[in-house]
Amino acid sequence: MPASFQQRLRRLALLGGLAAVAFAMPLVHWVRYCVADDLFSYALLVPFITGWLIWQQARELKFEFQPAPAVAGVLGAGACLLAVASLFVGGNGEAGQVNRLTLQILALVAGLNALAVAQLGGVFMRQLVFPAAFLVFAAPIPTSGVQAIEVGLQHASATASGWLFSLTGASYLQQGLVFQLPNITLEVAPECSGIRSTLVLFITSLIAGYLFLRRPWQRAAFTALVIPLGIARNAARIVTIGWLCIERGPEMIDSAIHRRGGPVFFALSLVPLFLLLFGFRWWDGRSARVVSRPAAVAAEPPTEPLAGVPK
Repeated sequence: MPASFQQRLRRLALLGGLAAVAFAMPLVHWVRYCVADDLFSYALLVPFITGWLIWQQARELKFEFQPAPAVAGVLGAGACLLAVASLFVGGNGEAGQVNRLTLQILALVAGLNALAVAQLGGVFMRQLVFPAAFLVFAAPIPTSGVQAIEVGLQHASATASGWLFSLTGASYLQQGLVFQLPNITLEVAPECSGIRSTLVLFITSLIAGYLFLRRPWQRAAFTALVIPLGIARNAARIVTIGWLCIERGPEMIDSAIHRRGGPVFFALSLVPLFLLLFGFRWWDGRSARVVSRPAAVAAEPPTEPLAGVPK
């Protein structure tokens, strides 16, 4: 690493530390909120994952400084606007506090990225676009957003469960989120939406796509699979519990597969995800072999002419 870049990194570390001090109170509230809320406990790992992604890419980085004042200015202005907006998010209720915390963390992320672009340059930071943008996941989703996602997953899971019940041949009557089975009535509650596991799976797919896939369309398709996969996982769990209640009795609603079966179904949902990842990797390897084959043929030395044949 050039000495000039080492100096820039030291200045960035100093400025980043000052920014952290300025946001000390929001950071304390952020840590407390993530520890207390199971849905956003993953957010505490986001800064460490970002550092790990940068470390993984360290040997490939080109230490070339090129000023990008426009990019740094836009990010800095965005950070200021978010910080100011957080002052006007009213209410002492939980929803207002979460909204305020979300804006404050986003302001800190935008400010740190603005400092990074200003100190290290646009060319260098272009190599770290994904790790820099990944820090956005440190901000909690506002309460209204969580509720909207839960409702969407609830209804989608109920619809998919109806399809699966039809395939099993079980007798049932569906009214919205409620399933009337022969000896029990099931409701797809907010706790059955699977929002936590779906969110974790979504973030995991982003990281895996960034590390193992090269083409943007493959990364997009890989990540897009997470939503229907999460819905199918929830539906499979609901139908499994319903089928057990029909075959074994309504007491199966209190069985371990209902109370503690989430991790099992989450692990099963990883199987098609990794199969798709393997398929994309195989596609890339096959495409690389096809592209490199003509070059290898062209690189072969010309054969000597046969004896007696004029050159």
